[in-house]
Amino acid sequence: MLLNGIFAPITTPFYPEGSVYFKKLEANVEHYSKTPLAGIVVLGSTGEAILLSDDERRQVLKSAREAAAPNKVLVAGTGIESASETLRLTEYAAELGYDVAMVRTPHYYKKMMQPANMLAFYRTVADRSPLPVIIYNFPQATGYDIPAEIVIELAGHPNLIGIKESSGDVEKVRKMVEGTRQVKRSATVTETFDAVTPRMLKAASNGGGELVTIGAAEGASKPSSAAVSVVSGLKTRQKEVGFQVLVGAAQKLEPSLQAGAVGAILAFADAAPTACYEIYAAWKEGDNELARLKQDRIAKAAQSIVGEMSIPGVKYAMDFNGYFGGPVRLPLLPVTADLKTEVEQLLADIRN
Repeated sequence: MLLNGIFAPITTPFYPEGSVYFKKLEANVEHYSKTPLAGIVVLGSTGEAILLSDDERRQVLKSAREAAAPNKVLVAGTGIESASETLRLTEYAAELGYDVAMVRTPHYYKKMMQPANMLAFYRTVADRSPLPVIIYNFPQATGYDIPAEIVIELAGHPNLIGIKESSGDVEKVRKMVEGTRQVKRSATVTETFDAVTPRMLKAASNGGGELVTIGAAEGASKPSSAAVSVVSGLKTRQKEVGFQVLVGAAQKLEPSLQAGAVGAILAFADAAPTACYEIYAAWKEGDNELARLKQDRIAKAAQSIVGEMSIPGVKYAMDFNGYFGGPVRLPLLPVTADLKTEVEQLLADIRN
């Protein structure tokens, strides 16, 4: 499955008394579905997933799935500390129609998280998961940083298709990209090389179209297959992809792309999806100077709002930029009046 582009790890809206505000969740997802984002991540760290009950997690997955546009890749954050609970939530996400499972590194028993533990955990999950799996590494929150060598060793598993690397370490990104170059897989994409998932094909099939094969579209850019399949008007082809590295630090997006990352899952995209996409688009077009300019434009805001203020800052930035951020859930606290002013100043020319 193709994971190129910018993904938003959406927040979970709450009412002031603390219950999940599902109407606002659906409105945000509908809003994101109209942006240039490649996809949406539900129940990531920014979604305060660790602060939700099991039932709330399931309801949030269901609500977001129902509100999302069919052309957006849907990623479910299903990582729980145990492999068995991770698989239970992953199976539920698959039943709903999610495309990918994002599984964070187990971390509570940090001293026990040796290479053998991580290899066994991810191989077990990947073996049994009904969805393709991406590893999620976020050492700033978990206190555990999965070594590049373990990721490289895991990359050969056919159901482990990538990693979200949120450490902000560009050299680690480069090392993982170089160490997994031998991984070659085929992904179904559109005629214009956007992602296609089984859910998208099912939606197209429900329109009553028939599957036929025709010649490659004239002028297509280096197709990896001469055949284009059409399902209810959805033209697809095959594209060779490797082990896909996505990053999580918006302030380092451009250098990470230059190091070999294929995209990003960015909390800053919750408030400014277009500004993040513009960096990716310029890089994709080979305009490195423009990509650097676009990167410089958001670097300070991303570092301050996401890196320093964290989820409370992201949620206020969303409120400021036309989404619903709303309150956080205890033990998190809202940003102060001074920090709100700082967010407004940082986003003065980064509106969406």
